[in-house]
Amino acid sequence: MDLSGLCRTGFTVLRQIEPVIVLEQLGSTLFDTALQMVVKDRSVNATYPDAHLSREGSQQKAMTDFYMVYNLIIRLVPILPALLLARLGDRGWRRAPIVVPLSGYLLSRLALLLVVVFRLPLEVMFGAAVVFGLFGGFCAYWPGVMTLASLGSNATDRSKVMMKVELLYGAAGLVGSLVSGHMFLLYSFSLEHGTILLTVSALLHLLCLIHSIFLLQVKQVPNTEPEDNCHLIPPASSEAPAEAPLGENMVNVVLLFAAAILYNSAVGGAIEILGSFVLKEPLNWSATQVGYGNAAGCMIFLTSFVGVMVFRRCVSDVMLILIGMLSFASGIYFMSFVTATYMFYLARSLNLFALIPMPTIRSLLSQQVPASSCGTTLTFLQFALKIAGLAYIPAFTKIYQGTLGWFPGFVFTLSSIITVLGMIPISIVCCRTAQTRQYMRIQGN
Repeated sequence: MDLSGLCRTGFTVLRQIEPVIVLEQLGSTLFDTALQMVVKDRSVNATYPDAHLSREGSQQKAMTDFYMVYNLIIRLVPILPALLLARLGDRGWRRAPIVVPLSGYLLSRLALLLVVVFRLPLEVMFGAAVVFGLFGGFCAYWPGVMTLASLGSNATDRSKVMMKVELLYGAAGLVGSLVSGHMFLLYSFSLEHGTILLTVSALLHLLCLIHSIFLLQVKQVPNTEPEDNCHLIPPASSEAPAEAPLGENMVNVVLLFAAAILYNSAVGGAIEILGSFVLKEPLNWSATQVGYGNAAGCMIFLTSFVGVMVFRRCVSDVMLILIGMLSFASGIYFMSFVTATYMFYLARSLNLFALIPMPTIRSLLSQQVPASSCGTTLTFLQFALKIAGLAYIPAFTKIYQGTLGWFPGFVFTLSSIITVLGMIPISIVCCRTAQTRQYMRIQGN
């Protein structure tokens, strides 16, 4: 291939959605590590005389209180802007749900940089979180990415494209997390810790925003297959759920909603606390170790991707969900008793397939309702998960603060129990699917 051909190929790749995913995730992982360390540093001198807490207990309370408010803002504020951006995207402005949220990403990264450089109060980040949400946040950005990825593929290849996006997202996060801790420690007499890290993060988001405005191409591949055959993830051929009457399918929908809410609450609540847990004794991680720990979390994207590719050849979607839930339940239960860094990584290694359940639940939901109702059903699920966050984020935070003195890992045990409860409705769906398949087979005979 000559030089001009290579240039054309490179320019074609550059105009795809993949560079946006990589740049954004690299910038976000750098920001996450910086925020975690800045919150730790600013919480060192926190005191709660009325609560009779030790110095470390006061620091943990200050950190978890900050994350509780910050994460509630980030999860709830974007709901309405994300809906408006999604509607704008459906009317032909396909890049709007990507460009607008990326502007919010850039502003929030700049806000933390200003907090570090000018020693502003940490509460400034609450305002940054509101701005981030008003621009749509992740709630608008990720569906926008998935929409462009879907439009650029046909129905046959769509599931592979979706999994490729997830894989790329996890790989970029892994690389960014591995270097983030080292970059946080870079400083000089005129620069605070984290200044260089946040500057690079802001530059990556600026580059990502410029790319999405001027280079990103909206490409739509015509769909030549019947709409009813299109699912988010095609079911295994030997385990495809048999079509059931709408009333029976609605029972499955309710059960899948219950499982999704329980599992998302368990995962969200545990991860909410995990960032603060590793910064206290006996782990007491440094910035470098925080980066490595975040990289371990990103590695789960890769292992879950491999798990889907391998397991779905021989098991049904329902069994995939149960495998993923069991993986998370066992790993997070072991996390309750972690007292050394190597134990943390052993616990995370048990979470290899923890990201399988939610995409697979969405896939099953898309198969239980008519194609014309699929988008509405998945939107309702997303709203249900957001509303659940109003309950589990404060609940896990207060439980963690209340058990710091006698069993700091109790919230992880609680998360494991909730995950096991989430396996019950999925098991019922499994039984119902088997009964329906047997009934249809008898009818066929």
